[in-house]
Amino acid sequence: MHGFRIVGQSTIATAGFLQLADVRVEGPDGAVHRRSVVRHPGAVVVVPVTDDGAHVLLVRQYRVACDRALLEVPAGKRDVAGEAPEATARRELEEETGHRARSVVALAEFFNTPGFCDEYTYLFAALGLEVLATRDTQTAEEAAMEIETVPLADVGRLIADREIVDAKTIIGLLLTQAHLAGGS
Repeated sequence: MHGFRIVGQSTIATAGFLQLADVRVEGPDGAVHRRSVVRHPGAVVVVPVTDDGAHVLLVRQYRVACDRALLEVPAGKRDVAGEAPEATARRELEEETGHRARSVVALAEFFNTPGFCDEYTYLFAALGLEVLATRDTQTAEEAAMEIETVPLADVGRLIADREIVDAKTIIGLLLTQAHLAGGS
């Protein structure tokens, strides 16, 4: 085993949905170390695939942490108590793209930045899209999002050209391509 164990923790600060914790960890040698950890409620990522299987819907949205707009797959926080990850994925797909999926396929789960944050993400592909009458946006960023239809054949180039630089989007698009090709 790894030989580390958490022996105590306290909340340093809370900001919106995030908490900053001071975590005390005992190492294999018995020494206690302090680490700062960001506590996050978790997230979902959903890759909407058009019925032709050759395109995906992405959103271009402003991200304040980067101070720029990024091309991303729809995603959102798991901030509704008791809501299953698949239900969160379906809700975020509707809010961000105005589409409903007939089916969602679980592709992966991953920690986003485990060096300092416990955010855990569930990744889905959304298939059989149907357009809703309206898009129920929840935030100013969602209302300003631009929805773009992107050929899956262009994904490699978009990543190489750094037009897509968001990790969850890269993971989601590559795993969706593999799934559609019969690889997962």
